[in-house]
Amino acid sequence: MDPTTAAARLVPGHVGPLVRALFVSAEDDPAAEVADDRPVPVARLVAFRGEKPALTDEDLERLAERLVAPAVPAEAALPLAGALARTLAALAASELDDWHAVRLRPGDFAQRMRAAVPDVEHALTDDGRALYRAVLDVLAVHILLFFTRRSDFVARTLPSETRRLAELAAGQDGSDGDGGGGEPVFREAVPDGVLPDGAVPDEEAPDDAFEAQYARDVTVLHNHLTIFGIDLAHSPDSWPLDAAYLGLQCERGQPETSGPPARERRDPGPQAPPVPAEQALSGLDRVLVRGVAGSGKTTLLQWLAVGTARDELPPALSAELSGRVPFLLPVRRFASHSGIPSPDGFLAAMGHPGAAGQPPGWAERVLRAGRGLLLVDGVDEAPEDDRERLRTRLREWTTRYPGNVWVVTSRPSAVPEDWLAPDGFTELRLAPMSREDVAAFIQRWHQAAAQQSPADLDRLGHYERTLLNAVRITRDLGRLATNPLMCGLLCALHRDRRGYLPSGRKELYDAGLSMLLERRDRERAMVPTDAIDLPRQPKIQLLQKLAHWMLVNGRSEMGRDVAVDTLARHLPAIPDAARQGDAEDVYRHLLNRTGLLRETTPGTVDFVHRTFQDYLAARATVQRHDFTLLLDHAHHTEWEDVIRMAVALARPDECAQLLNGLLAPHAGVKAAEARHRKLLAAACLEHATELDPEVRRRVQRFTRDMMRPTTPAGARALGWIGPIVLEMLPDPATATDAEAYLLALTATSIGDDMAIDYLTGLRERPHLDVRAQLASAWRKYDTERYAREIIAHLDDTELYFPVSDPQELHALRRLGGRPHLQIAGRFTPDQLIEGIVAERLTRLWLSYDLGVPMDWLTALPRLETLLIGSRLPRPTDIPEGIEVVEL
Repeated sequence: MDPTTAAARLVPGHVGPLVRALFVSAEDDPAAEVADDRPVPVARLVAFRGEKPALTDEDLERLAERLVAPAVPAEAALPLAGALARTLAALAASELDDWHAVRLRPGDFAQRMRAAVPDVEHALTDDGRALYRAVLDVLAVHILLFFTRRSDFVARTLPSETRRLAELAAGQDGSDGDGGGGEPVFREAVPDGVLPDGAVPDEEAPDDAFEAQYARDVTVLHNHLTIFGIDLAHSPDSWPLDAAYLGLQCERGQPETSGPPARERRDPGPQAPPVPAEQALSGLDRVLVRGVAGSGKTTLLQWLAVGTARDELPPALSAELSGRVPFLLPVRRFASHSGIPSPDGFLAAMGHPGAAGQPPGWAERVLRAGRGLLLVDGVDEAPEDDRERLRTRLREWTTRYPGNVWVVTSRPSAVPEDWLAPDGFTELRLAPMSREDVAAFIQRWHQAAAQQSPADLDRLGHYERTLLNAVRITRDLGRLATNPLMCGLLCALHRDRRGYLPSGRKELYDAGLSMLLERRDRERAMVPTDAIDLPRQPKIQLLQKLAHWMLVNGRSEMGRDVAVDTLARHLPAIPDAARQGDAEDVYRHLLNRTGLLRETTPGTVDFVHRTFQDYLAARATVQRHDFTLLLDHAHHTEWEDVIRMAVALARPDECAQLLNGLLAPHAGVKAAEARHRKLLAAACLEHATELDPEVRRRVQRFTRDMMRPTTPAGARALGWIGPIVLEMLPDPATATDAEAYLLALTATSIGDDMAIDYLTGLRERPHLDVRAQLASAWRKYDTERYAREIIAHLDDTELYFPVSDPQELHALRRLGGRPHLQIAGRFTPDQLIEGIVAERLTRLWLSYDLGVPMDWLTALPRLETLLIGSRLPRPTDIPEGIEVVEL
């Protein structure tokens, strides 16, 4: 490829953000406090040096690959990116400071960069060397321009150089192509926007201006979270994302092992401990994130969108996402925009207010330049028949627009395992909140409530302490508090009811509706502001009609006109509402005063969370005695929660009808779907308050033979049924080692302390896979009981014991320590030194970035091997004599 043509593709909007990622920001720069007074060495500005570099060598290589992606064909990109990465890395040893660098011509600065790594060009072809020099010339302009913009001293003392660099970068169109370090060739300056004859308009200027505004808009649109019931009388429903966001954790879909390192094993083995989402996402450009309702899937995408728009990303993500343009695409809105949109329709599908003002072809140009961050939210909210079309479109997009980053979310059972794996997607799962996460959420919730100076300020501390204790010791509450939505609801109800909490899921939802529909309206205004004052029950009845329409029509939102028409049809049957206003008035009242509905875009409405929609739809279906509707759709994954809630709401004879119907043959249902229906019947048993014992025995009889999983995926899938499955699993004493491992997977997928009793039957197994799986599940259960009944009995030969919090570490110390430990949570060196039995430890596996130098390892005299997780930055200051193994 002609070097001039290649360099011309490196437009400022692409190169500038990537160059900024090479250097520390002013806030993080140790030299920032003196930057206004004197020059700063270039070596101190780069982000890939020091004790805790923000960019690793791998990050630098990925950044170089992104840089050259628009400029060269795929086959030439890798060697060129490698050469650039080595050249950029040499800046860490540069003797120049920023002031003297800016005084150089860009061509001379590029020549100095090449001279620092003279052997780099030897591995390139003649064409490769020409490309390398052309691209480096472009980079030199933007690096020097960055120096002028980060330092007031440089800009003030070198005004002509600063102005000239800005003009060069703005008009840059490639290099002279001679490979000799000369100045790049630039577009002719055009006064007053008048184009010379035969010239084409420059699209970059309007694109840059629009992108700047778009980044601000993204922050405004998505920088908020709903935290239920912080202070319904005096506070807004949403809170700033950066203040309320609780770091989510992910598990790999194809997990690492919790036994010895993967290279020493023949199979992937038990799952590795969850890691922070930014660590799990680092280095991935195609990801499918699975998570249950309320687990934070949308929140994660909002956080990525806002962080990218602000260019305020954690170091693990900055190299990959800095400078990208985020598009947060909610799948539920596709149907109202003529199906899956094309790039020009992205903003409309997002509900972006400036959609009509985007420059023609802008989104297409962003994707073709490989600068997009595509956040596709909620595959499960597409009708089942449309999901394959969505997968086909994703395949087309990723093929047509290489270099972009894709993050797709879905509920776990909505699409098959490895649904997008053939298209290069890695699967992650949002992990249930750990005990520490739940405690942190409860504390943060009450701190936020206290900041509002509420009337019950003096009681909030007591509420916080009693709720923390209740969640820890009450099994039913512990089972409910597994995701941010449920934790928020528990906090709000606990406060609203002055320390009393319902014990079951149905009771929790009923209480939540009561709180949102009654306390909210009562406390926000002493008198109605819209001439409508509805009791709780009529509100619920009307909301049920909307939820039922969405259920029957397979939608997660509905048009405003459809909502009004639906209410109009049902108002005559609800006199309390009909006499207070027409359907339009009632719709506005439900929208503005219930806290359950929202207008996501002009003309469309949905529920604030899918959980409430499903629960209200189940209530409506049970009231209509429409169990045939439920049974006709029981094999569709999006109906699972509705059916489970319907069982909780139904009378005993209706429960029996539903469960018998799930077991019975059903026309048009495939064998795999029939199996799914039977498992759903088993999952429903725990929700049935009263049930004919014969029906219960029949369900157990039909499903008992299905409780012998044959694959790891099948074993984990049984976990969604809940604790009831423990009653149907076979006796582990009769299982082979391979079967015992699968049974351990199933039992440890059930986050309930009831599982411990079953797992005691597996604790004496010598097979490493079984022992490793039991060890890796510790964080899900009561620390002391699990340590006493499981951990203490596991043979420690070649077994790594994961510790995710100080309580687990001290429990191991009381057991005498272990020779192999896996650090799977946030610790300080002092905590580890205090908790580890140094006389026993010989191997230490880091699955979590401690973020500190490793010289503290001198306190562990018998330590022989340090293993580093594959996605962690390489630690520094490791004492001599310790072998480092990178996994």
